[in-house]
Amino acid sequence: MLHKTPGIVLRTVKYGEASIIVSIFTELFGIQSYIVNGARSSKPKSAKGNLLQPGNILDLVVYHQEQKNLHRISEFKLRYIYTALHVNVVKNTVALYMIELLQKVLRQPEHQPDLFYFASSSLQLLDQAPANVAANLPLYFTLKLASHMGFGINGHYSNYTPFLDLQEGIFTDLPPHHTHHLDETNSEITDRLLRVQNVEDLDKIPLNKNLRRNLMYTYLEFFKLHIPDFTEMHSPPILHEILDV
Repeated sequence: MLHKTPGIVLRTVKYGEASIIVSIFTELFGIQSYIVNGARSSKPKSAKGNLLQPGNILDLVVYHQEQKNLHRISEFKLRYIYTALHVNVVKNTVALYMIELLQKVLRQPEHQPDLFYFASSSLQLLDQAPANVAANLPLYFTLKLASHMGFGINGHYSNYTPFLDLQEGIFTDLPPHHTHHLDETNSEITDRLLRVQNVEDLDKIPLNKNLRRNLMYTYLEFFKLHIPDFTEMHSPPILHEILDV
């Protein structure tokens, strides 16, 4: 049966002589795999396969059967046309980090519309945002993604609750009796990131490269605490190299 759904391309893998298998996070069915025949051939028609690059947001018409693990796409076109994301090295690297993190957390093909539209809007905001916002966006995206996955941080930083317990996901009055927590400075920064309502305000949180790097790895440790078998990511070292400011 044919279904219409928007989707975010997460990964493509070569298959056979000229085809690809593409992993797409769809609004309707969650993460799914599709085979696209002839996407790598030399025929002019195959040029449309260039639309299937990671990060692209598409409008899809797909064949879907619940008992199958590999499906086919009837039609696809760009739902949103990026103006900067694919040509700006900083924004492109941030997008690759966001896409890799989505791949790590999306394990089951389940309907998650709120998460889909959060991811879709985040990529569009990255494309449109001023360049100075991009450096803090990975931290913001990581924290907000945790909330969408069901283990977000509760409470707020204050003089009475100055420590963030990552194991419990709450701000506390005293440091917990384990190593998975943030000190007062990093707890306050995390709370400021969580409170951001307008992405453009991210540049109002001054962070140097060392703080940013340490926070990112801490947030990824937070994911490891709450997602079984969460594996190491490849994009953070590249991201830190690009965001060496």
